[in-house]
Amino acid sequence: MTSRNRALLAGAAWGVLIAAAILAVSFAFRDRLPSPLATHWGSGMQPDGNSTFTAILLSVLGMWALFWVVLMGIAVDGRAFARRLSRAYWWAALIWSGAFVAVMHLSTILANLDAPAWTDARLSAWSVAAVVTLPFALGALAGFLGRGEPDQPTPTGEAPPQLRLRAGQRSVWVSRVANAWLYPLSVVPLAVAVVAAVLWLTGVMPPQTAAIVVPLMFVATAAGIATCAVTVRVSDDGVAIGFGPFGWPVRRIRLSKIESAWAEERFPSQVGGWGFRGVPGMAAIMIRGGECLVLRYHSGGQLVVSIDDATRGASLLNALIQERVS
Repeated sequence: MTSRNRALLAGAAWGVLIAAAILAVSFAFRDRLPSPLATHWGSGMQPDGNSTFTAILLSVLGMWALFWVVLMGIAVDGRAFARRLSRAYWWAALIWSGAFVAVMHLSTILANLDAPAWTDARLSAWSVAAVVTLPFALGALAGFLGRGEPDQPTPTGEAPPQLRLRAGQRSVWVSRVANAWLYPLSVVPLAVAVVAAVLWLTGVMPPQTAAIVVPLMFVATAAGIATCAVTVRVSDDGVAIGFGPFGWPVRRIRLSKIESAWAEERFPSQVGGWGFRGVPGMAAIMIRGGECLVLRYHSGGQLVVSIDDATRGASLLNALIQERVS
């Protein structure tokens, strides 16, 4: 059975299991719950928001359905299972999302259990810790177990693309790629920061919360803009990767660190999404799906960069590496 088919079967079973667990827990304790139920807690773990039993149940099932449909859609597409890294991401996301929704709902039920009214509900510290740590631990374990075999290495004897350089010739290759639809998405965190600042100034949002939200949103905006475009330059100085519309900041990789390079098609579903992605031994700068430049380091790690005309860039890079060795 292929990894894709195993994922489809496991995903279907996990989807039914989580939905059944949510329904079972909800109706098993329904008679011991207040109406409405506390659904949100503010400072000092005091309840400050409520909702009806039906609304809570539908919202939780809807949240799980959204997670599940997206992940099953990725599994049906199948490209996420071509690479070890993307397989690990998919399994981790599947188990984490199901565990997160289920544990979060269970913590809400337990907080309201036997409370005379929703204002008397109490959320314990251990349940908050469980919502954060347990799904993460299960997701990490699932990603590790589901990652499968290592990616197929370049077949022995298959030479990477290489240009012929004339003696004393200095050659440079430069290419740039941008993803226009990522620019407006990058502005979303900035809008959130502006709204948070206004709420703080008007006294609606506590200053402690604003002090966390606003800087984080500015950082998210900067990171988003940096991953909307990438410029790659190959020369006898090595590889220079410039980020964002102005090609700054720049990451430089010396030729002495690179073993070889080649062009290959990679997609966001295979590396865990757009932007900066990676785990130890594998990193990706994914601007758009399709042609990518793949660098293999002497250490065994790889770097994947979305870029046009990657074959020519890899050919020049291999020639420069060979020239340096000679």
